[in-house]
Formats: sequence, structure tokens, C-alpha cells
Amino acid sequence: MSELEEPSGVVVNAGADGSTSVELRFCEPVRPFPEYEDDPVLDFLARARGRWVSVDVSVRTLRGDGLGAFLDELAEDFRGWEGARTWCSLENDLTLSATHGSGGYVRLTWGLHSRPPADEWCFEITTVHAAGEDLRNLAAGIRAFLESGS
Repeated sequence: MSELEEPSGVVVNAGADGSTSVELRFCEPVRPFPEYEDDPVLDFLARARGRWVSVDVSVRTLRGDGLGAFLDELAEDFRGWEGARTWCSLENDLTLSATHGSGGYVRLTWGLHSRPPADEWCFEITTVHAAGEDLRNLAAGIRAFLESGS
């Protein structure tokens, strides 16, 4: 891949176009132990890029840790819920918190974290999605991405 090519994967955008926009990309899924048949470990890269940010985190999951199912549940509850619903990857390097707001929108706060035990830093970005179909599309994209690492 040349330096100008972007890796494939799932992209979630935050902020308005311009200096405050950030692209969150999930890419490069890989099974780190291919010598084991049906290896449940799936690693991928979570990459945040914007004018003022450049963060890469390697995320470790067991078959995606149910991220697609978590997003599916949010989409199915499009009428709303109280409080925050949360999800985290196997080693807490990727976290997600979802709140349902007025007007039929869901706020997803994505957290990229340094690996334990250091836990020296955390980068968070919030994306806003229309409840229902928008979240269904995001869930389908995430599921397809996670399955591409099989």
C-alpha cells in the first residue's frame, strides 16, 4: 500500500467539516494466531485522524466482543432508553458509551485507550447518529468488518 492510500475498513465521522472534524477508522483486522484452527482472537487498528489529532490503537477482541450486537441493540431500541449503555473490548483499549437524546438521536462516545497496566492516556470522540436506520447501517458495517478478519 502506498503512503497515499487509505486502508479499508469502517469509518465514523465526528464534528463538522473543517478544523474540528475527526475521522475514526477501524481497519486492518487480523487473526494473530493463525496456527490455531478457529482462532477466536481478532485484532484490528482503531485510528483517529483530524487536523489536531493522530491516534492509533491496536484493539484486541474475542470474535469482536459483541460490538456488532451491541450496536444492533441500540438500533432496535430506537425509541430510547435511560442513562448510558456501555461496551468495551477484551483489554479495554476500545470503549463505547451510548446515550439516547431528545429528537431521536444517539450519542456514541468512542474511547481509545493506552494498554493496561499503564493506562496513561485516553482519547475520546463523540459521534451523533439518527436512532434506528443510521445505527442499523453502522452495526451492519461493523459486523461485516469484524467478519472480514475471519
